[in-house]
Amino acid sequence: MADFTNRKVIVTGATRGLGRAISLAFLRRNATVIGIFGGNTEAAEDFRQECATHGDRLRLHQCDVSDYRAVEQFYSLVEQEFATIDVLISNAGIRRDGVLAMMKEEDWRRVIDVNLTGSYNMAKFAVQLMMKQKYGRIIFVTSPMAHMGFAGQANYAASKAGQVGMMKSLAKETAKRNITVNCVSPGFIATELLDGLSAEQLGEYKKMVPMRRFGTPEEVAEAVLFLGGAGASYINGAVLDVHGGL
Repeated sequence: MADFTNRKVIVTGATRGLGRAISLAFLRRNATVIGIFGGNTEAAEDFRQECATHGDRLRLHQCDVSDYRAVEQFYSLVEQEFATIDVLISNAGIRRDGVLAMMKEEDWRRVIDVNLTGSYNMAKFAVQLMMKQKYGRIIFVTSPMAHMGFAGQANYAASKAGQVGMMKSLAKETAKRNITVNCVSPGFIATELLDGLSAEQLGEYKKMVPMRRFGTPEEVAEAVLFLGGAGASYINGAVLDVHGGL
């Protein structure tokens, strides 16, 4: 297994769902994790207590990733403490479903702002720090919806397709500096993003998966660990599907 001793890893959406599993996976492999959470302070405190055994290798910061100035300030604090970072996992994401003809403008904007603009904000300042040491791993958590699309998820699908396009371009921009940029694309994973779906919907979605089950956050975390490690040095501009054959 890859060891991340002395590596600094930023994870957005770090305290719940996929982000929680990813953060734990890196902590268990000796990384220092700088986790970002949005508005759920209770979940953040629960996660902090859960990770008490990892000592001071976990830092948690509340930050709206869609707010450029807030992200800039966050990175200023990170630079003061650590000088640079090694891995960024841009995982924070939301859904606000609705058919396009009836979708509220604020629901369109908020999903794009968090999922896509948030990824831009986080990656921009990460690259600047990584260029100092000519090393880095950037991983965007996207979705098969980027190319499949679902009725009622035009905003979500657009945001995830945008992440893939941004990743492809950024991978070419940073390759000479030994900074790789990739996506992990989880399918139906048993997290709170499935909350609100009816039992009938969940059953239909499960039938779509050849493995006939939803994935676990830990299975996604393993893929992220691989792309975040030194062994993935020649994987750049790729989308790694974690969807059970969807």
